[in-house]
Amino acid sequence: MTTQRFPELDAGAIRATRDALHAYARVLGGWLSPTRARRKHWWHASLRPSLAGLTTGVVHAGVDFELELDFIASRLKVRTADKDITHDLSGQSAASVASYLDETLVAIGVDPSLAPGDKVRAEEHFGGYTGEQAIGLQRALASVTAALEDFRAGIREETSPIQVWPHHFDLSMIWLPGHKVPDQDPADEEYADKQMNFGFVYGDEGIEAPYFYITAYPLPDALPEIELPAGTTWKSEGFSGAVLLYKDLVAVNDPAGYLQGLWSRLLAAGRTHLATNE
Repeated sequence: MTTQRFPELDAGAIRATRDALHAYARVLGGWLSPTRARRKHWWHASLRPSLAGLTTGVVHAGVDFELELDFIASRLKVRTADKDITHDLSGQSAASVASYLDETLVAIGVDPSLAPGDKVRAEEHFGGYTGEQAIGLQRALASVTAALEDFRAGIREETSPIQVWPHHFDLSMIWLPGHKVPDQDPADEEYADKQMNFGFVYGDEGIEAPYFYITAYPLPDALPEIELPAGTTWKSEGFSGAVLLYKDLVAVNDPAGYLQGLWSRLLAAGRTHLATNE
């Protein structure tokens, strides 16, 4: 089993750096839907954790390329088979990053019609961005990803990739037990597939501090009644799901062990109740 250290994250101190990396992730994500065949649950439109941050993986668009947000070096990396191009980030606007990326990809032969629209071109600069905070965010992402990989390895049913959604900037893995929701079109997997989502967010409008969440669709009546370990609570405002603040995880002696226990307990409950929707 992989062992990782979970660094402390200060919700106030990371805010500007988090928001900048979120904006840059949306720039990268904007290139995925136009260049990839659709996969169910929009898995084609997500980013993947990399050694240094986040990556698109290889994109086939006439010219094969890969984009990476390197949190450790605060750089955008554009790779092809014979090129390795880097660009400093350090708090600049998403609009600036998007323009640079458009020009760079077109220059290496990517069709300009595939470029994302203006919705990812925010002009805001992130003056509070720091490389130190970006490194802390990467270390947290790597630790959570490693724990999710260990958890996923023991699941026999179908699971999604471990992925980061550019829009919400959350790390997520979906468990799919293989059952359908009654009275939903089975061809529309977004509403037809029963599922549980095991995720992590650096903080958002609902909960400012970094946190973990576990949700189920459709929500079985019995799930909110499951006994949760100390530190984890059931949230019903904004969304319904189990929530664990990252700072509370870091405070326990064995963060990875705590996560495995929490996730396994709720997965077992999902296996018991989600199939029958009790």
